[in-house]
Amino acid sequence: MSTRPAAEPQQYRYPDDALCAQTDPELFHPEKGGTTAYAKRICLACEVRIECLEHALANGELHGVWGGMGPDQRKAIRRARDRRRTA
Repeated sequence: MSTRPAAEPQQYRYPDDALCAQTDPELFHPEKGGTTAYAKRICLACEVRIECLEHALANGELHGVWGGMGPDQRKAIRRARDRRRTA
């Protein structure tokens, strides 16, 4: 019986492995009234989506799609985290 070492899981790094780096940046920062749906779909398939979102939250990114979420969604996360910290 042969024992083969288990394959190590693929390590992904933000931002080097971000799918958005391979696409048009304007998708993630559309003009006022433009759609973010395509950008959010790209994020859903991205291996570093959570790292991207955490980067945006930690650095106060106010515009564009980060980690699959728009500004209002990120604002809601920040508020919820603030409430938990003060509770």
